[in-house]
Amino acid sequence: MKIYDISQEVFGCGVYPGDPAPRRETLFSIEKGDACNLTAFSMCAHNGTHVDAPLHFINGGKSVDAVPLEAFVGKAFVADHHGTVTGTDAARIIRKAEKADPECAERILIRGDAEVSADAASVFAASGVVLLGNESQTVGPEDGPAAVHRILLGAGVVLLEGIRLAETGEGVYFLNAAPLNLAGADGAPCRAILIGF
Repeated sequence: MKIYDISQEVFGCGVYPGDPAPRRETLFSIEKGDACNLTAFSMCAHNGTHVDAPLHFINGGKSVDAVPLEAFVGKAFVADHHGTVTGTDAARIIRKAEKADPECAERILIRGDAEVSADAASVFAASGVVLLGNESQTVGPEDGPAAVHRILLGAGVVLLEGIRLAETGEGVYFLNAAPLNLAGADGAPCRAILIGF
């Protein structure tokens, strides 16, 4: 068994343009004579490796604490792709995942510098995918991600953004990307890992 940490380190993580970056504050320091070390931090729910819940773009959609944990934990398929993922590409990725293991086709992680098109989002949404992950800070085009988010989140597909898959290869893994339990939030950071079989 091999465990792959596919998460970004929080304080040096990627940040979507315009979002506030994580900040750390040392409240107590043993070095300065305090009884313990104590850190406070603040961050956007969508910094670094994080989950988008439907509420992120769907008014009245499920918040991150209302999404069943089964969406974030289970077999997943890592697919290599660079560039725009078209509808044809999405269908090919799903077929490849189903051939490898039908259960892993519910959670698709895209490895590479890729963005999902609206056509691909519609294919993923119609196929029974419950989680779609990618390496950039947004699943759709950075200059206009709303349409892709609305298609996927509107279909109940949760998004796992900002993952790091350089150490993995294409294939079947076990994913644990459970988000922090933030009541009423539109997203949450997570420590995502893959376990190789």
